[in-house]
Amino acid sequence: MSTGMKVGAVIITMGNRPEELRALLDSVAKQDGDPVEVVVVGNGSPVPDVPEGVRTIELPENLGIPGGRNVGIEAFGPSGRDVDILLFLDDDGLLPNHDTAELCRRAFESDPKLGIVSFRIADPDTGVTQRRHVPRLRAADPMRSSRVTTFLGGANAVRTQVFAEVGGLPDAFFYAHEETDLAWRALDAGWMIDYRSDMVLYHPTTAPSRHAVYHRMVARNRVWLARRNLPALLVPVYLGVWMLLTLVRRPSRPALKAWFGGFREGWSTPCGPRRPMKWRTVWRLTRLGRPPVI
Repeated sequence: MSTGMKVGAVIITMGNRPEELRALLDSVAKQDGDPVEVVVVGNGSPVPDVPEGVRTIELPENLGIPGGRNVGIEAFGPSGRDVDILLFLDDDGLLPNHDTAELCRRAFESDPKLGIVSFRIADPDTGVTQRRHVPRLRAADPMRSSRVTTFLGGANAVRTQVFAEVGGLPDAFFYAHEETDLAWRALDAGWMIDYRSDMVLYHPTTAPSRHAVYHRMVARNRVWLARRNLPALLVPVYLGVWMLLTLVRRPSRPALKAWFGGFREGWSTPCGPRRPMKWRTVWRLTRLGRPPVI
């Protein structure tokens, strides 16, 4: 039985995966309970043909992942207020189960402080969930649901009240770490985040480094993330740990050069408004298993 909470979905596309997009839209349409209202945002590209009833927005330029998703949020009214929950789904993903929207409704209805749910991403052919897709340090068992401190950008559900309270995704990030920026602000405002293994999005196994801008933006946005959100004492600790981890992973020389270029850029360019989290939020992150120094 539906809880009555209204669910919408935001999908951004570059228009280059029309078959995958259509399959995703079909899987959203098959969800149990009240229909999920869908907005597809063409991020600097035309939107391929979509089923009747699916709203589309075509942006004249690519605003990046957070910018495109923010446009989708506002399509549901200021901060998405026309619905209670928004799903964010990658355009080459697929909801294999028909009860995902209903599971979201029940999760948010039963826990008034739950702000964000991160889905489990599984390869459609093997069923394997990559370790990096489990948003916690202890990621060996992807079938274990838990409270977490961040979420997966292309497979999640957000209570729209969170956007009304803490704002949307950081447009300027363009790609990488925008989810953690929102997650930290939501946690600082008292919201909780769950990873749910029973809410599944099928998505082909890929490497994040397939994006040409990956190394630069990962480094730049990591610095911005720290400058925007961490107490001043933790900023050098957090960034020092991540520099060490990057070196230990021994990336290629071009990748390391791009990473250090992005790191410098993160310090030399505006990061947006600084709102350092409270120390009690630092303690909450620590108790949840991921202190904000890693």
